[in-house]
Amino acid sequence: MAVYTEVSDAALTAFLAAYDIGTLLSYKGIAEGVENTNFYLHTTGGSFILTLYEKRVRADDLPFFLNLMEHLAARGLACPQPIRDRTGVALGELCGRPAVIVTFLDGVSVKRPGVDHCHALGRALAGLHAAGADFGMRRVNNLSVDAWEPLFRLSEPQADTVSHGLTERVLGDLAVLQASWPLGLPSGVIHADLFTDNVFFIGDELSGLIDFYFACTDAFAYDLAICLNAWCFEADGSFHRDMGAALIAGYEAVRPLVSAEVTALPILCRGAALRFMLTRLVDWLNVPTGALVQPKDPLEYDLRLTFHRTATDARDYGWAGPGPSA
Repeated sequence: MAVYTEVSDAALTAFLAAYDIGTLLSYKGIAEGVENTNFYLHTTGGSFILTLYEKRVRADDLPFFLNLMEHLAARGLACPQPIRDRTGVALGELCGRPAVIVTFLDGVSVKRPGVDHCHALGRALAGLHAAGADFGMRRVNNLSVDAWEPLFRLSEPQADTVSHGLTERVLGDLAVLQASWPLGLPSGVIHADLFTDNVFFIGDELSGLIDFYFACTDAFAYDLAICLNAWCFEADGSFHRDMGAALIAGYEAVRPLVSAEVTALPILCRGAALRFMLTRLVDWLNVPTGALVQPKDPLEYDLRLTFHRTATDARDYGWAGPGPSA
């Protein structure tokens, strides 16, 4: 979440006139995140989140995201719901941007998750994968392995100014990942961006998942790999194996991994780390002037890649099984 597009009182009031959510009392930009413009809305009808879609979000992908959130909620997953206007349409336009109002979820994100948080996340992630099993729409992951080299080319001329030797490290990772990326794994709807700020807790209980704007059709184990990267590393780049074990155990309590997923986990984790390092690198080098945004440090994932390059087995990530079968 972030604010790239400023919205005036008059423009917002006119936009809200099409909805039955009450009269605007206040609104505030949300600086966290890097993808879209977001505001917290408080009206006489309650609290909501307003999103204006920018950057990597394509307008023709929006029906997938909005329908997915409705589908998941209908199957019991706690996630935001699009608010439809009086004509029954969820997607509008505000300040020249596609815009949606969604329900506000109670809870807070945890800045320093523990073992119990990771176990709860694993269960919720598997629940999301199960809830999306009968979703009728598909969306290609346009930030998967084939996109990583072109993405790096956008930043390559400046990469070594961010960290000495970064270009060489990235090119080495790309060569390995392009040669060994696993295909044919169990797949379906994945979240693809389930960082700590996209998961809410009330006390120790997980209360909801938000920000589905990278959701797509891809390997379930890749979604797990993204979470292992986002939740289970220390600031110095060391992997917290107990947290990884809890996350995987929580996931497998709902959906056990098949042997091909176990075998592929190290390469999936390495790929997930490179994907987020590269998109962060692009954002780090291209912050729009005047935008209310806090770009995330790509070198956090450069550190994590150091660990992934040495990992050879799912046990390195905390998987507790006997080993993949033939």
